[in-house]
Amino acid sequence: MDENTRQLRTVNVTRYVIPLREGGSLPAIAEADDDFLYVLKFRGAGQGVKALTAELIGCEIARALGLQVPEVVFAELDEAFGRTEGDEEIQDLLKFSRGLNLALHYLSGAITFDPVVNTVEALLASEIVWLDCLLTNVDRTARNTNMLMWHNELWLIDHGASLYFHHSWSNWEEQARKPFVQVKDHVLLSQATELDVVNEAFIKLLTPELIQSIVDLIPDEWLSTESEEQAGLNRRVYYDFLLTRIANSDIFVKEAQNARQTLI
Repeated sequence: MDENTRQLRTVNVTRYVIPLREGGSLPAIAEADDDFLYVLKFRGAGQGVKALTAELIGCEIARALGLQVPEVVFAELDEAFGRTEGDEEIQDLLKFSRGLNLALHYLSGAITFDPVVNTVEALLASEIVWLDCLLTNVDRTARNTNMLMWHNELWLIDHGASLYFHHSWSNWEEQARKPFVQVKDHVLLSQATELDVVNEAFIKLLTPELIQSIVDLIPDEWLSTESEEQAGLNRRVYYDFLLTRIANSDIFVKEAQNARQTLI
């Protein structure tokens, strides 16, 4: 498949297996009609479809850069699903999540990345730090690494707290050019010694065509409930935000390098 013609599979959720209560948005392990298990992210939880949009964009940019992320699929939740659920909180969550949700392939047997036990080589650490600076991902800290070890490889999960500009929309141009000051708390910052090398490589990979192919994956219904025209305008903002941020990547790379110097 051409890298600029991206598609996601759509599955139908058939069974709610167990909630994952580590996060406030109550994701769950669920089974789909392809007989695979997924970590299901609900449109009716927390930040709603904006968290799903951030997850989709974050995962697909990471994948395009060669980083390991689970397969992302759209997950349809039927109106009748969850009627027999006994937990009222979960029942409400399922009710408000009818329709199109997002899910990541469940990595059975994976263990949470532990910075005390697991080591990451400098180039990979730099790639992940660069990615999170681009996405303004505030949620890759020692307290909550959002990384898994699976088959001796490092996998990235949970990008829903990224792209926080879209919670206001009003000043996205300014936000796109800002350094990412929260990088000081990044769990891999101390190992990220190759940021200049990564920056040069990644800005070549993230072409306008590739970014367009990723934002084109966002369903219209996640972008606006008002009109197709408004959905198109919001989609364009994601595209412009990302391209502006890539074009000004030296700003967030310098911030990361300065923050790293305070650690060593």
